[in-house]
Amino acid sequence: MTNNNPGTVLPDCKVLIADDETIIREGIRESVRWSELGMRVVAEAEDGEEALELALRHGVHIVLVDLNMPILDGIGLMEKLREHLPACKIIIITGHDEFAYAQKAIRLQVKDYILKPANPAQLERVLRQVRGELEQETDRQQRLETASRQFSRNYPLLRERFCQEWMDGHMDADEIAEHLGFLNLPVLPPALLGVIRLREAILPQPALKEQERQLFLYAVENIAAELLAPYPKAIYRDPFGFVVVLLWDASAPAEAAFRRIEPAARTFLKIAVDLEVMEGGGDLTEIPAIYRKCKSAVLKEAPLSPLVRRAKYYIHDHYADRGLTLEQIAAELHTSPVYLSRLFKQELGVSFNGYLTRLRMRKAIQLLHTTELAIHEIAERVGYETQHYFSTAFKRTTGVSPLQFRKGEKS
Repeated sequence: MTNNNPGTVLPDCKVLIADDETIIREGIRESVRWSELGMRVVAEAEDGEEALELALRHGVHIVLVDLNMPILDGIGLMEKLREHLPACKIIIITGHDEFAYAQKAIRLQVKDYILKPANPAQLERVLRQVRGELEQETDRQQRLETASRQFSRNYPLLRERFCQEWMDGHMDADEIAEHLGFLNLPVLPPALLGVIRLREAILPQPALKEQERQLFLYAVENIAAELLAPYPKAIYRDPFGFVVVLLWDASAPAEAAFRRIEPAARTFLKIAVDLEVMEGGGDLTEIPAIYRKCKSAVLKEAPLSPLVRRAKYYIHDHYADRGLTLEQIAAELHTSPVYLSRLFKQELGVSFNGYLTRLRMRKAIQLLHTTELAIHEIAERVGYETQHYFSTAFKRTTGVSPLQFRKGEKS
């Protein structure tokens, strides 16, 4: 039973003979045409303890074992071999012909049970069979390693195809969960979903070639992967030229890292990108709707002036600062507060204070849903100096107090 696959190259099989009788060891060594079998005897041992040491030292493929040996008998040796060299093939050559020994041999996956004196023809037949099995196992291992390498190379493509099918809404919850597990992603809805697009109107060339566009997108993906390295995520390009980020971490540092993609692209690639991020959660099948909504939002973002866009990013990075003011942002962006306020309201349809309050409330709701933090701790985390001031603003926005909201009461 040899392997006919010419691609399998198995080096000489290393054989160990373990028997306490010198004449038996010599007889086995001299009676077999080892080189014709692609084998060589690398060691001999007269007791089980020595046999184990030599087997481990040489990493043998085949062990010929006598059951009746001093210090460590054949059964004990086989148990140790199974523990340390599980792929090793064991052939028993013994004077014992007892059913109890045969039972233990079967349990220890012994390849054959040959009674002394060993018939050379029978022994060679068994050794040829073992050689064939080793070749088959080597070939199987090589195929598995090749498949593993191919899978590693194709992993980004598999992830991209899965994510796009998911976002297209073509999969049910069980299918999504199965694919997430297969791709080593958390089997639950992403906490945040972000979409990034190139703002092509101000790219270096007025008419960007498709190859250049793909290179820019690839570079943006790399920036996103680097900034989001500490967090569980999936990043891919959809068919519409957007970079999509699924992030299984809704913490403030994770979202802040996502928003740093825009200034990083501006600094390192000398290009501008628009990005939008929204909360995920809910059910696995609800994520495609959030993706469409996020994509729509980032398309609407395009008309914003660079000044307002930078102001938005600054607010998202510093909303937890209790002293955050329009004047502070204007100074950071080297413009006047009056001009920034007017432009902000004109382009976003909401005042600076209104936008900041809305963002802080969204973050507070997220913390109320996902943490057991006390109300005063949440107030501090979203930028309010006192719990009273926070609760007043929260009730004015949602119609209920933070505590009522956490309990599930609606206005």
